[in-house]
Amino acid sequence: MIPNPWVILGVLLALGAFYGYGHHKGWDERDQEMQLEIASKNEEARTKEQELSKQINDQSYKLQEANNAISQKQTDITKLINAGRVRISPQGCPQNSPSTTTPSGDRSTETSESERQTLAAIAEIIAQGDRNTEQLNACIAAYNQVRETVNGQR
Repeated sequence: MIPNPWVILGVLLALGAFYGYGHHKGWDERDQEMQLEIASKNEEARTKEQELSKQINDQSYKLQEANNAISQKQTDITKLINAGRVRISPQGCPQNSPSTTTPSGDRSTETSESERQTLAAIAEIIAQGDRNTEQLNACIAAYNQVRETVNGQR
């Protein structure tokens, strides 16, 4: 006995319809799961971004404070130089003979303009070196904080 071809065709169409319906529902569920996952990852990224921004701002503030301290130190040194309280030591220059007399004018109380300019230039070089060191240290610290946060070590 051969079954009716219309019954076979109906059963095949019903199976195809059930498969299509199940496939469609499965696809929609996967889309919803992916959207939830993407939303949670976006929220996580925003939280990390805010944390990183806070860390960078903290480092910038620390760098600004260090630069202000260096500028204050340089101002104080410049005032001391202009007042004649900072001088280049004459002991650093070797004397030819111990009987050499001091030229006119008391060297211990006078500071020449060229000596002041030299001291001011040295003070500027030192201050710039301090600023550069602070900037590099702040850069390294910010990099390490970002690396630790991004890699999840914190």
